[in-house]
Amino acid sequence: MRKTTSEGSVTTVADVLVSELEAWGITLYFGIPGSSSLPLVDAVRRNPNARYIVTRHEQTAAMAASAYNKFTGEIAVCLTIAGPGATNLATGLYDAKEDRTSVLSLNGQVKAQYAGPGGIQEIDQDAFFRPVTVFNNTVADPAMAVKLLTRALRYAIVARGVAQLSIPNDIQAAPLDPAYCKRETCLPAVRVAPTDEAVGAAVEAIDAATRPVILAGFGAMDAAGAVLDLAERIQAPIVTTFRAKGILPDDNEWIAGVHGELGTPHALTLVLESDLVIACGASFSDLTGIPEDKRAVQVDIDPLQLGKHPLVAAVWGDCAIALPRIVEEVRPREDQGIRQWLADRKREWFDRLDREADPEAVPIRPPYIMNVLSETLPEDAVISVDVGDNQWWFGRNFRMKRQRFAMSGYLGTMGFGLPGAIAAKLAYPEKTVVCITGDGGFSMVMADFVTAVKYDLPIVVVVLNNRELAMIREEQREANYPPYGIDLTNPDFAAFAGTCGGAGIQVTRPQDLAGAVRKAVQMDTPVIIDVETDPKRFG
Repeated sequence: MRKTTSEGSVTTVADVLVSELEAWGITLYFGIPGSSSLPLVDAVRRNPNARYIVTRHEQTAAMAASAYNKFTGEIAVCLTIAGPGATNLATGLYDAKEDRTSVLSLNGQVKAQYAGPGGIQEIDQDAFFRPVTVFNNTVADPAMAVKLLTRALRYAIVARGVAQLSIPNDIQAAPLDPAYCKRETCLPAVRVAPTDEAVGAAVEAIDAATRPVILAGFGAMDAAGAVLDLAERIQAPIVTTFRAKGILPDDNEWIAGVHGELGTPHALTLVLESDLVIACGASFSDLTGIPEDKRAVQVDIDPLQLGKHPLVAAVWGDCAIALPRIVEEVRPREDQGIRQWLADRKREWFDRLDREADPEAVPIRPPYIMNVLSETLPEDAVISVDVGDNQWWFGRNFRMKRQRFAMSGYLGTMGFGLPGAIAAKLAYPEKTVVCITGDGGFSMVMADFVTAVKYDLPIVVVVLNNRELAMIREEQREANYPPYGIDLTNPDFAAFAGTCGGAGIQVTRPQDLAGAVRKAVQMDTPVIIDVETDPKRFG
């Protein structure tokens, strides 16, 4: 007997897949509809709990799905057509791959009987997605659809990556009774507990150190309390990777700031003078810049991350599970003056940042912009940061309170800021959501500002408008090349916001910036603050 939907039509493969996703708590879809995905799109329409956010470009859809997982740990779906819809996902899905975020991509495909050379919008999607995915398949038999979907979800969660299913249009529309479907069990999350031997080796190494320092990475973001407990027990300062900025407020007495090119000088001093780095959920990337000869203990949920840096002890486990066990066993220490030393260095650093924030300079200097944003944004704001010079200034000069932020990490792709803010507002509708971006990154995806307007997502987009690719200018300068190819011809971003149905505020004087930010945060509509900015770093 065929099953029917509430609208009286026959239950299809597409209906069953959308219902299966709903059963696993996955109801948010990003993408653009088209002929090869119409049955799936209609199944989303008919599911009362599913929501389809139609973007203006599939790249935005994929970056929003990646950002959604970075902010929440939950999975969103990319739902697109075959061929160009699938290929347009590539940059956003590569961001998810590189940053180990879980995303499910459902892609239409041409009807099975037409597969082969010459099909319109047909590409070999299995081959195309293979380099970017942890699971990748095409549904060739309706009876296997649910099993493949649940397997894809399991891989996305366990392997923390992109899972892709291509589904031919005719198979999407085929009738299917869910009672006869095979399925696999999805895991809601993966938690790994370390062995006693691994914990013991880490404790032994920590107890033997005289000047330990803790390196907190993005993998420890959900274990902030345990990181702080360890710092207090062994009297060790905490430096962070860029992606872990804000794991604890910058005014916390144990936080020394970001380590690396844009980090604080005292974070660098602490690492250089330490005799042990305790890396918690950190991958020892080149940008973090931990010296290769530095002795280290590493705690990580990914066993393949362990050992990238020469280790004294490796602990395979979830930081939220492993760190409390280490805290229980490690030797407590007396304060040897490190807390006061750190307080003095932080005060000097914050004084320096205040001096850099020139309230008179026109065009407005980025340090002043970050100073104003630090002082005016709500303590629990959610921030999406784009790639570019704006990101450099945010990492160096923005002072985190209890905010949460996300960015494109290893891929470092421009255009992440706006999709990330859209995803954040969908995840946290009650919070203030801010995109900090440059004119280069924003203009790559600015068409999707209308997506925020369409779905009534009141986000604040702060555009550092210096009319050039300022990060590239700096890279050219460092490599002894003259500036070339970096000038931008920009529209009036504030006027553009109004044309889209949102609100725009143009800021050219530093004394107007704080008021503009406060006004934008209070407005119940998407807002662009177009800030005329000086492109130079220093001097």
